[in-house]
Amino acid sequence: MTNQSTKKISSTYIYFFGAFGGILFGYDIGVMTGALPFLQRDWHLTDAGVIGWITSALMLGAIAGGALAGQLSDKLGRRRMILASSFVFAIGALMAGLSPHNGVAWLLIARVLLGIAVGAASALVSYMSEMAPAKTRGRLSGLNQLMIVSGMLLSYIVDFLLQGLPHGMAWRLMLGLAAVPAIILFLGVLKLPESPRFLVKINDLAAARHVLTFIRRDNEIEPELVEIQRTVSMESSAQKNVTLATLFSSKYRYLVTAGIGVAAFQQFMGANAIFYYIPLIVEKASGQAASSALLWPIVQGVILVLGAILYMVIADKFKRRTLLMIGGTVMALSFLMPVALNALVGEHHLPPMLIVVFLSIFVAFYSFTWAPLTWVLVGEVFPLAIRGRASGLASSFNWLGSFAVGLLFPIMTAMMPQASVFAIFGVISIIAVLFIKFAVPETHGRTLEEIEAQGTNH
Repeated sequence: MTNQSTKKISSTYIYFFGAFGGILFGYDIGVMTGALPFLQRDWHLTDAGVIGWITSALMLGAIAGGALAGQLSDKLGRRRMILASSFVFAIGALMAGLSPHNGVAWLLIARVLLGIAVGAASALVSYMSEMAPAKTRGRLSGLNQLMIVSGMLLSYIVDFLLQGLPHGMAWRLMLGLAAVPAIILFLGVLKLPESPRFLVKINDLAAARHVLTFIRRDNEIEPELVEIQRTVSMESSAQKNVTLATLFSSKYRYLVTAGIGVAAFQQFMGANAIFYYIPLIVEKASGQAASSALLWPIVQGVILVLGAILYMVIADKFKRRTLLMIGGTVMALSFLMPVALNALVGEHHLPPMLIVVFLSIFVAFYSFTWAPLTWVLVGEVFPLAIRGRASGLASSFNWLGSFAVGLLFPIMTAMMPQASVFAIFGVISIIAVLFIKFAVPETHGRTLEEIEAQGTNH
């Protein structure tokens, strides 16, 4: 029998540390925003390609980590996977902070390691969905998004507080401090029980029943255990014959294309260009040094947190497609308006910070539409038989988009005006809205069976 503590663990403790990985994930997405200007000065970095690689190496690692997460968490268990990823995360953060002077290769390796840990930590999402009661699972995506953006805001605040230090010390501390939430997560997860679903998968029913006593009422334990056994059995038999070709067979092509397309568009619309490079965007727009523009990331972080809270309030009151199309339309306009105004009245007649105002509008609408809804829709649109493999593929395309935007944005802004770069993202946002309208089914208020039936009729 799997070793399980006989001491009762509170459900609050379980859900807190189950969600805590989002803080860690968000911190490392956001921290380079403030660290980069100091790193550039300390190492005299001017090559846009090198700057792009340093920023986007995290996402490159996450593509690999995300691919590994599903397979390894099924072999090691959700809990061990989270422990391993938090340990690797702490090592990567310390390595980044201790990078030798001008050690670009060292820093790239550290960032890829961090990315592998971030991608692997997606096991946390599985853990939370398997531990939470069915009636609250729908809010988990919103809670996960809230934790991620809270981690991003935390990193922006840390960057702001450390900006007065010497350049060489400031960026090292900013990056190295990412080890702190990783260590907190590691210590917290040591006390967490394994997920009941994983325990059922390895035929340890006694341990699964024991864990359910922590998080369910007495009269809910046996019915849920039976339901978990039924679902695990169905998934096991369904996934035996699933190949990549199965995903794009006529039966599933419509739904798989919809899910993967939404996941890819979320990144290719350009949100992470703002999150990674806002101080450099402000510097280019205003002439103000990027290292003294660290209040702007905090503004973006506050908008993201408020948007995540708003989403949790309105999530079940609007259709998925409606929110995605409204959000995408306003996001597209916020990218296209600066170019249109430049053409109408001339760039020199406009306030230099106008582009940053429009980017803040983009962030506001992104925060309660595309940011959380992408993963809600991905979780709902894939049929049970292909869900594991299709979700992994959607996640890979999402990380690939994030990597491409992080890598290419500084290169593009070195070659053309910022407003023109964002106009390209604006056009992609319009294409994304059209994709939602014509290629994505509505999933709100429908059972998984109804969604699957709609998909097979296309």
